[in-house]
Amino acid sequence: MNVKSGQFVIVLMIFFSVFSCTKQTGEHFDPVKYVDPNIGGVGHILQPTRPTVQLPNQPIRMYPNREDYLDDQITSFPLSMISHRNGQLFRLMPFTGETANPVSEWGKQNETATPYYYSVWLMDYNTTLEFVPGAKAGFFRIKFPDSEIAKINYTIANNGTFKVEGENTISGVESFKGMNAFVYGEFDATINSSEILEDGKQLVLAFSENSQALNFKYAISYISLEQAKKNLQNEIAAWDFDKLKENARLAWAESLSQIEVEGGTEAQKRTFYTAFYRTYERMVNITEDGKYYSNYDGKVHEDEQPFYIDDWIWDTYLAHHPLRALLDPDIENDMMSSYLRMYEQSGWLPQFCLLWGENPCMNGFHSTVSFLDGFRKNVLDFDLEKAYEGMKKNALEGTMLPWRNGAACSLDTFYQEHGYYPALHPGEEETEPMVHSFEKRQAVAVTLGHSYDDWALAQLAKEFGKDDDYKLFSEKANNYKNLYWEEKGFFMPKDASGKWIDIDPKWAGGMGGRDYYDENNGWTYLWQVQHDVDGLMNLMGGKEIFEARLDQLFREDLGRSKYANWAKFPDFTGIVGQFSMGNEPSFHIPYLYNFTDSPWKTQKKIRMLLDAWYPDNIFGIPGDEDGGGMTAFVVFSFMGFYPVVPGLPIYTIGSPVFEKVTIHLDNGNDFKVVTENYAENHIYIQKAWLNGKPLDGPWITHNEVVNGGELKLEMGQKPNMEWGSVELFNQLTSSYLK
Repeated sequence: MNVKSGQFVIVLMIFFSVFSCTKQTGEHFDPVKYVDPNIGGVGHILQPTRPTVQLPNQPIRMYPNREDYLDDQITSFPLSMISHRNGQLFRLMPFTGETANPVSEWGKQNETATPYYYSVWLMDYNTTLEFVPGAKAGFFRIKFPDSEIAKINYTIANNGTFKVEGENTISGVESFKGMNAFVYGEFDATINSSEILEDGKQLVLAFSENSQALNFKYAISYISLEQAKKNLQNEIAAWDFDKLKENARLAWAESLSQIEVEGGTEAQKRTFYTAFYRTYERMVNITEDGKYYSNYDGKVHEDEQPFYIDDWIWDTYLAHHPLRALLDPDIENDMMSSYLRMYEQSGWLPQFCLLWGENPCMNGFHSTVSFLDGFRKNVLDFDLEKAYEGMKKNALEGTMLPWRNGAACSLDTFYQEHGYYPALHPGEEETEPMVHSFEKRQAVAVTLGHSYDDWALAQLAKEFGKDDDYKLFSEKANNYKNLYWEEKGFFMPKDASGKWIDIDPKWAGGMGGRDYYDENNGWTYLWQVQHDVDGLMNLMGGKEIFEARLDQLFREDLGRSKYANWAKFPDFTGIVGQFSMGNEPSFHIPYLYNFTDSPWKTQKKIRMLLDAWYPDNIFGIPGDEDGGGMTAFVVFSFMGFYPVVPGLPIYTIGSPVFEKVTIHLDNGNDFKVVTENYAENHIYIQKAWLNGKPLDGPWITHNEVVNGGELKLEMGQKPNMEWGSVELFNQLTSSYLK
């Protein structure tokens, strides 16, 4: 299998495919040079990004262990992570002298961070560490000072043991969440001594006095120690660090060269290509030699189709999966097929499929939306009837409770009968024991999210000729209407007797608004009806009121200090009025102006948000990045279009940042977004053409993109308030929404 299908096989054709993409000047196009993994390395409130070194969509993910980019000490270097932000495996730390738990100061002047190579000088030990990744393997090169004995401290991050296998080899096993990871490693020097420290989780190795330049290569397996040995032999048989480094660089160049940009500033290119790199952190292919271990059933499976893991579908169904469906359809097919295999192994389609199995975070069965999106984009090639069976089972038999999975509870039965999730009044004691003590019922968010999921299921039922299911789930897709309180103008909670619970939608619901909403307040959840924007407009009283409410969203005062707001809504970041750029449910909102008579407001808002919240520095991510979940929004928005309704194979047009974008598609076609009258402050579309024909509205279809062609936009400093038509969107969607 080639690099794109997930296996680490670098061949000369990569070189030619990468460097066939050249600018008109004849200069080699090298997107990798724009990637800075430390962008976003200081979180505004929540998690920073990590300078992850890996191959695209592969499980070996290494980064320096530190609190964030401002932390001046490194404690270790994990050989890999378990899942995104969910644990590490087999930490390593070089040191000299006599110490336990070695830690070293570092400085940005002596660190090099790229997607394919990492280097840092550890001040406390005058030691330089370098790393390059393989797929299931990695390679450290460490230079110690001449006058010191080279030492390495290995730490088990969870539970397990290390073992010295021979004079220059070690092995280890680490247990977590009911499964094991195995590591096997080799040195190019003899181990002079070894010591297990008192806690039993640390192995200290010392090498001979002439081992100042020490090489360590290793591989990890989730199947067995023997398989880890095979993985190492398959990937890094020789001791050629520089060749592995070049191969890793070429792998990244191939992936990132799928999108070629011209124009724009250096800073904008850095933001764009760093965002693009982050979309390849997840999902990861854990297939080893045609086999994979799945903790969904605790078995090793023989399967030549790659098996992918590590996805947070609440975050990724919005832009991350659609981006992959556009650029890497074969990989997206393998990933959604992995969801099906998880269903077959466990009995439920997962929500957050981590390495150790289901981690039922957030709410909603949004894999249904991704299945529909992939199906309508002709991406999926597996047993969709079986996948439909799993989607239907989740929808009718599974619990909708946030942070829970498994069979339905009393609240789910109520939802199926009454069409909304019942909420409690402020201070009322919980009656359902399955409700998570911190995450609460999230009654409004659950109702809105499952309305979208059931719409997607209804659409699939129609595609498969299941008329009764189509009728059933189409009715459930309208459940969101049951919680719109017209007098208040918001989606509001109801109790089990059907009475409204009169709350302040800005502020009610406890920590993160979780009694009623989820991580955001009622202003954000006012717009969570992507699947039926016309229906939402009607609830509000028409298109003009809809547009006015959008305007007010970006202008509405918090009603309290940011300090007070963040104490209760720490995920509510990247604030503009009541809009939160730092959380995924907001992504589609600025694009909703394209459903009104003022598409120019989408152009204005998108460019403002990109400029304000995505600079090319350590503060360059406004919220939790979520392993590609947020940065996929950046990639689409910088290119100038966005999948505002996943499940409909249609993109809405924003305001491209670059003078020219060329997408080199998987089928060999190119799609270009070209601007005329380009300037940094020319953010407004004056006229548009698709393949030479006038384009009257801000919409293009997926097929128009993948068939190749050119979207030409004439830009200006002031908006053309006449350009754009909602009717065009209605024409495009009519064949899908009948």
